Amino acid sequence: SLCHRAKGAVVEPSCSAKDHGAGLGLILASLVHRDYGVIKRIEEIEAVGHRVVHGGEEFTGAVRIDGKVLEAIDCCAQLAPLHNRPNLAGITAAKAALGSAVQVAVFDTAFHSTLKRAAFIYALPYEWYEQYGIRRYGFHGTSHQYVAERAAEMLGRGLNELNLITAHLGNGCSITAIRRGKSVDHSMGMTPAEGLVMGTRGGDMDPAIVFHLAANSDMSLEQINEALQHRSGLLGISGLSNDMRDIV
Repeated sequence: SLCHRAKGAVVEPSCSAKDHGAGLGLILASLVHRDYGVIKRIEEIEAVGHRVVHGGEEFTGAVRIDGKVLEAIDCCAQLAPLHNRPNLAGITAAKAALGSAVQVAVFDTAFHSTLKRAAFIYALPYEWYEQYGIRRYGFHGTSHQYVAERAAEMLGRGLNELNLITAHLGNGCSITAIRRGKSVDHSMGMTPAEGLVMGTRGGDMDPAIVFHLAANSDMSLEQINEALQHRSGLLGISGLSNDMRDIV
């Protein structure tokens, strides 16, 4: 569904989109609509910001998107299977529809680049980190950064004076410890599957469960992963929905 609020009106046109390109086309059509649009021409859009979930260790801030950035986002897709490839689809659609606009990526992992080794290294063979990048990266960084800044504003204090615990609670959930505006610990891990119970992800669990299922069930590793990503969490526990509003 599409909801467009502008000029004191709320417009929810009847629409459907088969892919990211079609969806973006509907949004752009609303922006230039003769009755409730907010710009006259698509060419007025000079830049597009893309929230990208996983940037690995390579990105510690926002970057202008080029071929190398796209390759890096794709390489990180295995660490965020629900997110990075849809992110790439959105970037591709935006580049096609808004060819002259600057495309910028903002990474959820970037805010957590301040984590110290004691916070991001797992108690596993250290060469796994060196060879395979096995470490805690952290996610929902744009949300946690905003919440911290907003909390400081509401408290009337400088962010560098505060120690905070922030919570991002949606279909994906995480908590972050923030000291003086910097992320120092976080509940998610190498992927967004670790941590709190979420809509379709179970969060923390005994890793031996995966090997037990692989050895004793008729599920492949791909099927187990699909269940952990899409059929666990609130949906798995309740058997009803990934939305708490439906469950209660």
